[in-house]
Amino acid sequence: MDRAHVISYKDLKALIASGKAHIVDVRSPEEVANGHIDDSLNIPVVDVEEALKMDPETFKMKYIVDKPQLDDENLIFHCQMGRRGAQATETAIKLGYTKARNYAGGYKEWSEKEGK
Repeated sequence: MDRAHVISYKDLKALIASGKAHIVDVRSPEEVANGHIDDSLNIPVVDVEEALKMDPETFKMKYIVDKPQLDDENLIFHCQMGRRGAQATETAIKLGYTKARNYAGGYKEWSEKEGK
């Protein structure tokens, strides 16, 4: 994955502070139950393609948030350590979300730096 599609901890932190981040946690619900980035949306990696192919109404009914736009610059995927997040980001890019990014540090780095 090229660097344009990766976001650092520092840049993710700033994006969250701006209130514009759309963070998708692609770990399993069991992993998320043990800790997650506030306001992230849990869509397990195996469900990402199906979710992003949903029409906006169906997506909102299922996930209780608006579906990301294709040109969303603030669509960030993450997992525990980066691999599944990269996979989800690549899936999103193939579906037309060309500005999607992966938080490669994942929840592991986030929890270490946030002291959780």
